[in-house]
Amino acid sequence: MKTNKCKKPIIKYLSSVSKYLTTILPAMLWMVGFFIIPLLFIVVVSFSTRGEVGNIVYKFTLSNYTKLLNPLYLSVFFKSILIAIYTTVLCLLLGYPFAFIIANVNKKLKPLLLLLIILPFWTNSLVRTYAMIILLRTEGLINTVLLHLNIINIPLNLMYNNTSVMIGMLYMMFPFMVLPLYTSIEKLDKRVLDAASDLGAAPLYKFLKITLPLTKGGIVSGSILVFIPTLGLFFVTDLMGGSKVVLMSNLIKNQFLTARDWPFGSAISVVLITFMLSVIIYNSRLTGTKGTKEVL
Repeated sequence: MKTNKCKKPIIKYLSSVSKYLTTILPAMLWMVGFFIIPLLFIVVVSFSTRGEVGNIVYKFTLSNYTKLLNPLYLSVFFKSILIAIYTTVLCLLLGYPFAFIIANVNKKLKPLLLLLIILPFWTNSLVRTYAMIILLRTEGLINTVLLHLNIINIPLNLMYNNTSVMIGMLYMMFPFMVLPLYTSIEKLDKRVLDAASDLGAAPLYKFLKITLPLTKGGIVSGSILVFIPTLGLFFVTDLMGGSKVVLMSNLIKNQFLTARDWPFGSAISVVLITFMLSVIIYNSRLTGTKGTKEVL
């Protein structure tokens, strides 16, 4: 009798473990097959050499990483980070008021405003980039309207420079900033703000001391969702920056498709992935216990 009683908990435990493994097994296979194995391949190739005809020679070398210390590549790396930072800051400055308005607007208008944010996702990002080109080019809609209204005498140079790349990145990444901010502001307890108003707190003080700290999670999440993809949007830079603007994403694409130097392109990718992971880890810690203590 005792052996039967001992077997029952073991059987229950094994059944629960099997159910758990059955649940996570598809996700594990997906991650291993489409993320871990390709990433390991990129790491291995980054320590290899390029053959005479562009093939990969699996001969260990660190030259691909030391090559990145060239001032030319360092300037491209820091320029990429600066553009990603500027895009993130602009999305935050423009997206926070927009998300705040959506969260506090009439319930009848809220679905419509959310639809306007989600609507761009229904169109291919490449098509949206060409739409921006039509607006910003010399004979585009913006210059045509400004010339017709006699606001300017000559067309503005809005294409094939850092400004056009920033506009394109801002247009692509804006919804990724607004949606996390909206979720964070929507969950904000309005009773806290009402209590602050009853105690005589000014609107600016309430925003800086209450609203901003309590929505810090949405700010950090939105910043990550904007900053990380911005480093990899090579087609925006190619189409709107032309050959005048080169970022890390374009450099990687050129090494794989044009120069056929897969080892060097893999080394750039590994460095960029490492930098992205560092940013994600730092921000996760920022929104952890330290962020909670600051709000409290």
